Amino acid sequence: MIEIRSVTIPELSDERRNLYIYLPAAAQREPERRYPVLYMFDGHNVFYDSHATYGRSWRLGEYLDSTDTPLIVAAIECSHLPSARISEYAPFSFRDSELGDVTGRGHLTVEWIVNVMKPLIDSAYPTLPDRSHTFIAGSSMGGLMSLYAVSEYNRVFSRCAALSPSIIFGERALDACLRNAVLSDGTVVYMDYGEQELGFADTAARWRSVSSLLLRKNVLLTARIVPGGQHCEASWERQEPFFIPTLLYQ
Repeated sequence: MIEIRSVTIPELSDERRNLYIYLPAAAQREPERRYPVLYMFDGHNVFYDSHATYGRSWRLGEYLDSTDTPLIVAAIECSHLPSARISEYAPFSFRDSELGDVTGRGHLTVEWIVNVMKPLIDSAYPTLPDRSHTFIAGSSMGGLMSLYAVSEYNRVFSRCAALSPSIIFGERALDACLRNAVLSDGTVVYMDYGEQELGFADTAARWRSVSSLLLRKNVLLTARIVPGGQHCEASWERQEPFFIPTLLYQ
């Protein structure tokens, strides 16, 4: 079952956006049971093709239903105002030859997730609210945000999945963030990149660098190069049997 709520993030804009909440079927069968929560970026691309930016979603609800996965997913829609998504999903300000100067407001986005969205979800749904059962995930800029969130807010998020993360933006700031992060034992990071993406802007070199920084912090890292993988929702959907079990692995 997927519920949709309309919310605003006043710190970013007065634009209303959808908050999608997936509840496992078991929640109706076993009303006393409680579940881990996966917070996700780009919520409009997660469940419904009809809502997705490019007409193709991750179809995550179908995967979770078919596998009877005991997980709640709370996915927040990004802004659709021109250039707003990049700013909302940039943890750090940076300059890019194509994008120009980008003012990073990603810290405001994560603060809202931690201080507003998570309390809302925990109060309204049968969650396990503790750190060990609280995860975060996203792709592209959302993947970058997931790495930032699990590093800077490790007291809240114990595990993250970063699919095709945009680690070519704000490189020095990201590296400093990872080097300075205070991570609790057992922090889990799933990170993948599509084979067909690795020629973009020295991404392969950055992939090795970020992976190395995570391993130095004793992160339990799953790092994959996806055969034939591309930078699109259809490719990320095919990774659900890999990253979802990693997040839930005991």
